[in-house]
Amino acid sequence: MKKLAIILFALLPLSIKAQSNCGIENKAFKAGEFLAYDLYFNWQFVWVKVGAASMSTVMSTYNGMPAYRTSLITKGNDKLDGVFVMRDTLTSYCSVSDLSPLYYRKGALEGKRYYVDELWYTYPNGYSKVKMHRINRHGEHQWQEKSYDECLYDMMSIFLRARNFDASKMKKGDILPMPITDAKHRSDSWLIYRGKENYKIEGTSEKFRCLVFSFIEREDGKETELIKFFITDDDNHMPVRLDMNLSFGSAKVYLRAYQGIRNPLTSKLR
Repeated sequence: MKKLAIILFALLPLSIKAQSNCGIENKAFKAGEFLAYDLYFNWQFVWVKVGAASMSTVMSTYNGMPAYRTSLITKGNDKLDGVFVMRDTLTSYCSVSDLSPLYYRKGALEGKRYYVDELWYTYPNGYSKVKMHRINRHGEHQWQEKSYDECLYDMMSIFLRARNFDASKMKKGDILPMPITDAKHRSDSWLIYRGKENYKIEGTSEKFRCLVFSFIEREDGKETELIKFFITDDDNHMPVRLDMNLSFGSAKVYLRAYQGIRNPLTSKLR
């Protein structure tokens, strides 16, 4: 999942709000939000705590424009390191005006493989033009640039966007197309609205009414549910649980702490 160090690439100044058709109004979060999670892995049919993750959003600038910088950092502990080393940092810059993605970076150490993905977004025709850069495990730099007649997202911006969907207008089973890219290629992907469930945060007395979504990706004609995520059924749409299907097994992420949320937690159950 994630990364640190950022290399900003020179882009012409532009007004994302005026030129992008790919935005959405942000009502769910604000600068200063910090969420902390525990990471569990299914080890011989037993769920074992194997690490931690955190997601933070701060106010920043990108090419002179106000931007949200959101970082997701995941780190396995000694238990996981014995099976699969995972050190990921994802960083995303999105427009404050409408959450259009501007820049994305993923730096990942997964097993013995380390790579970096970078994406730079512009919107010359109202839709996505993406400059892509990958540093592969051999230290080789790979560059490409593609234009699309659709909106394109990455693993961070797609998540921030999903937090701002109006579920009051959705029905169980509704499908929301969300094409995604990394520094190699575009993938067909979409969200499926699964309905509502109550969820009690592990190890606490806090219980929330949640909206449940599945993130589905199609690769080589095969459809896979990569993530099922639970977000609070209030204006925050705060992620409280993620069920993930990873290349090395199944993992779950549970919310442990939160601060700086934007709206009242009206989904909290007594």
